Amino acid sequence: MRNRKRREIIIENIPISGLADKGRGVGRSEDGIVFFVEDALPGDVIDVRVIKQKEGFVEGIIHAIKTYSEHRVKPFCAHFGVCGGCKFQNLNYETQLHYKEDNVVNALKRIGKIEIGEFLPIVAADDTQYYRNKLEYTYSNKRWLEKSEMDSGISKFEDVLGFHRPGAFDKIVDITHCYLQPDPSNKIRNFAKSIAKQQGLTFFDLKTQEGFLRNILLRITTLGETLVIVSFYYEDKEARENFLNELLKQVPEITTLLYCVNPKANDFILDLDIITYSGMGYVEEKLGNVTFKIGPKSFFQTSTRQAEKLFDKVVEFADFKGDENVYDLYTGLGSIALYIAGKCKQVVGIEEIEAAIEDAKENAERNNITNTVFYAGDVKDILTKEFAEKHGKPDVLITDPPRAGMHTAVAEMLLQLEAPKIVYVSCNPATQARDLFILSKKYDTIKVQPVDMFPHTHHIENVALLKLRK
Repeated sequence: MRNRKRREIIIENIPISGLADKGRGVGRSEDGIVFFVEDALPGDVIDVRVIKQKEGFVEGIIHAIKTYSEHRVKPFCAHFGVCGGCKFQNLNYETQLHYKEDNVVNALKRIGKIEIGEFLPIVAADDTQYYRNKLEYTYSNKRWLEKSEMDSGISKFEDVLGFHRPGAFDKIVDITHCYLQPDPSNKIRNFAKSIAKQQGLTFFDLKTQEGFLRNILLRITTLGETLVIVSFYYEDKEARENFLNELLKQVPEITTLLYCVNPKANDFILDLDIITYSGMGYVEEKLGNVTFKIGPKSFFQTSTRQAEKLFDKVVEFADFKGDENVYDLYTGLGSIALYIAGKCKQVVGIEEIEAAIEDAKENAERNNITNTVFYAGDVKDILTKEFAEKHGKPDVLITDPPRAGMHTAVAEMLLQLEAPKIVYVSCNPATQARDLFILSKKYDTIKVQPVDMFPHTHHIENVALLKLRK
């Protein structure tokens, strides 16, 4: 039986009017059908190639651009549109901020169905380039090829070091210069590739599970310290030492160099022994008056300078008087808890990841902070009436959950605790809106403040102040 080629459906002249929550362009046809289109920008008029069609909406990609948006700008990175990151480089920053604000408002109104007392304008990033303190690159013997390269017969088998191409798990986009992380990030990556080639080391093949070099992770702090972790597939002491020694020689800016051996099928290394090869095995970063020790397995805000703005907004919303008992849920390594400790009586932090709690305790000790208490475990299991009786009712409760938001049991427990104020920090306005709807049984949302932590992406942080209804 012959395979029938699926008929290509093109729908013409669709005006794009906004951006959906995942960064897709959104528009509407004359007959009311909603279109979600990858890479389309507000102000574009496009012909859409349909990928998926359901009742009331269409998902598609750009077939042709009939009219270009006035908000389009020239991307500054040679890898734009290929590596899959920084997808809004072609949209001016002011417009990015406008639609990020819109997405927060729409989520709270559409999903949360709540009244917002005051919607404060989004806090922009001062640095829209070189703002990340952490990046990870992957070694591969297969390079991602664009269609023109494939058509010309170029071989995909080339040793490269770069980012995973979305949708192509075993092929890597070779990166020559990345605008996400400051120096010496690009220098380290380029030497880590050239040294490996000069020494004849094999780059990893994810499909066949072969090759010596797997990944390299970089942390660069605002204090001028640089941590590097190199992941090898198997141990070869001589080859490993030759590579690491040459990397230290070529890039003396590396303040601590670590490595691990990862024989697993996946790239996850936090369950492995990470060995210090040179330096102290950690770097230091500063947020406000607190200096954090960041080790190879530490969880830390990816954008240091914007994290300070975010935490300052938490302080502003909490309006501390100095005598408050504060709960900090999903505290991580205690970044918010330690940041606010000097402004209140006590902070009680809860975090599921035990290693992060150990970091929090150590950082409290290093900074001579004595009014914090930290617990490791699932928030829904630890935060109980008995816990509140032991530590006292919170005057202010801060919650900063992962993208999935709070467990329903946690939200219901917050309703029982009846803290006078809740400051809810979220990286996902949709799940935040869902949780605020639950809390609206007893709480009013007084004000919200979006903070742009990741320019040129659809990601957005949002801080909400809730007050107990009298």
